This record gives sequence, structure tokens and C-alpha cells, in this order.
Amino acid sequence: MFQTLLNKTKGDRWIWLIIILLSLISVMAVYSATGTLAYKRGEAVEKLLLTKHLIFVLLGIGMIYISHLLDYRYYAGISKILMIVTIPLLLYTLIFGANLNDASRWVKIPVIGLTFQTSDFAKLALITFLARMLTKKQEDIKNIKESFLPIMGSVCVVFGLIAVANLSTALMLFGVSILLLIIGRISIKQIAIVCAGGLVLLMFIFFLGPRRKTYMSRINSFIHPEMQHSDKTFQADQAKIALATGGVFGKGPGNSTQRNFLPHPYSDFIFAIIIEEWGTFGGVVIMTLYLVLLYRCIKIVTRAPKAFGALLAAGLSFSLTIQAFANMAVAVGLGPVTGVPLPLVSMGGTSMIFTSVAFGIILSVSRDVEENIAGKTGTDKAKVSNKVIVGEIPAFG
Repeated sequence: MFQTLLNKTKGDRWIWLIIILLSLISVMAVYSATGTLAYKRGEAVEKLLLTKHLIFVLLGIGMIYISHLLDYRYYAGISKILMIVTIPLLLYTLIFGANLNDASRWVKIPVIGLTFQTSDFAKLALITFLARMLTKKQEDIKNIKESFLPIMGSVCVVFGLIAVANLSTALMLFGVSILLLIIGRISIKQIAIVCAGGLVLLMFIFFLGPRRKTYMSRINSFIHPEMQHSDKTFQADQAKIALATGGVFGKGPGNSTQRNFLPHPYSDFIFAIIIEEWGTFGGVVIMTLYLVLLYRCIKIVTRAPKAFGALLAAGLSFSLTIQAFANMAVAVGLGPVTGVPLPLVSMGGTSMIFTSVAFGIILSVSRDVEENIAGKTGTDKAKVSNKVIVGEIPAFG
């Protein structure tokens, strides 16, 4: 059965290997990091959380498998529906969203009671929609009314709605959008206008938005940690202790002590726990996996036969790697504290599902690339065979 499933698995084998490795690392890291809850509430909580996380990891791999079997061209049509749903969903989140960890970023699903972060859904929707729009408008890509305004409007609206409650995620998504605009041949002048508009919106949200005090506090704590109260720099301080005590090869799996003090060690700061237990070596391994992922995705982009596939793979791969390095930068003290998870590693149900769908779409594009290359090879072989049959012998002079 396993061999049959493996034979049906298509797409870049290196990306599949990275998915499996990150999933295994995730299970081990979350098992260790949830020790903080076992320390406070009892071992039953730890086992419950690990079981829940394991279910989501397996569900995520299932979503990757299903998504990669679906022809990526179908996502062009799906993207319109996703964008239609995204705007009201983000508005609903701002007004009625559940307040978790000092931020209204979550929507509770009726009946089952689970919550999910709408920005994860919005990221997938905007990237697929941008890939579709940029592909569709290539012939009139310089036309401001027909191309620039619809594309700019979708970026700015989604950015603004996410930024009010989740500025870090909005900034990363905005950066990915700009990269897609560049790849999609939008003129530099028009991109500069988008950046200027985004900057104005950013300043408005940062200085006048409902979470301005939180943003200012995090920036000040990052720039001047020595002038802040210990409670404001507590997360960063505990992460630095984890890094400092990890050494080169770490304390060993399950031997973290900072998991008992660091808030959210199984999600936002899981990279700090990994370094504490696996050392600098473990941190370098994680970074290398994401860099290899980016490299393999770039190869897919350059080989994709269709513009939509190339833009789709580029946008999703940029989103995943930028998010990964943003999370790691926060954990090692190179950026202010944010609520960005480490893709496929951090604990989080909806984040795991939407990340898995993104991986599945990338693999779907990769599958198309492989089939296209195989088709060309088959055609070339058929031509050679045909020449032999009809007696067409190359002339040698």
C-alpha cells in the first residue's frame, strides 16, 4: 500500500523530503516544548496537545497529497472565489474576531468551536489571485486602468485589513506581493506608487491604529531593551537564554529548561527551543532546509511552461521562506517580537493546514513541469524513431 501511494506521488522529490523532515522535526520539537504545560498543568495536557498536533501534521500531509494531485490551473478559478470570501472574512475578524494573545486575529468556527487565523486564508487567496491577474493581464500589463488599478486595489485592501490586527503578517504579504509584481512585469514606477501607498497606510495604522501602543512597545523593546521593564522584554530575554545555553550541539532532545518559562515555546518561539536542544547545528539544519526549499522552488519557477504556474510557485515559495526566516529572526533577537509561526514546524492547526495547501500547490506546479519535460523527451524520441522508420538519414556533408 505504501509503495502504491509512493508511486502516485508526483512533483519535486527534494521538496517531498523537506516536508517529511520538517514534519518529523515538528513532532519532536512540539513534544518537547509542550513540557511547559505539563510542568504547569499536568502530563495529560502535554499528551492531549501532542496528539492534537500529530493529527494536524498527518492531516497536513494528506492535504499536500490531495492538493498536489489537483491540476494547478484549477486554482486560477478558485482564486476568484477565495478573494470574494476573504474581504468580508477579514472585516468580520476585525469586528467580531476572537481576542487571543492580545490580538483579534481569529474567527471561531460554529458548532465545533475551533478557531482559525483568517490572515492564513487571506495569504493563500491573495497570492493565487495575483498570479491569476498578472497572467491574465500580461498583454495590457502597462495599462493603468485595466491592469494596475485592479491589481493594486486587491493588494492594498487585503494589506490594510490584515495590518490593523496583524501588522507583521501584513508586511510580509505586502513584500511577497511586490516581488510578484516585479516578476509579473509591472513597471517600476507603478510599483513605487504601490510602495508609497503602502507606506502611507502603514504609518496610519502604526501611529493611529487600535494596536499602536503594542506596536510602539515592541519596537522600543527591540531598539532599547535596556530601557524597558523586564516584563516587556521577557519573551526575548528567555529566548536569548535558550540560545546561549544551547551551545554547538545543544542539551539533547527533551532537555530544554526554557520551555518552562518561555511563552508559546511550541509556536512563536519553537526555533529557540530547537537551538537549545539541538544547538547551533540544529538551527543551521533548519535554515538549510528552507534555503533548499527556496532553491528547488526557483528551479520550478524557471522551468514552468505557463506564466500562471511560475507566478503561483514563486509567490507561495517566497511567502513560506520569508515567514520562516522572520520567525527565526525574532527567535534569535534580530527582530521585534511578532506572532509569526515557523511553517510546518510550529504548533497550530489552521496554520499547518493552509501551509500544507501552499506546499501542495507548489508540488502541483512541479508535477506539471515534470510531465512537460517528459512529454518533450517523448516527442523527441518519437521524432528520432520516425526518422529511422522513414529512412531520413542526416546528411554529413
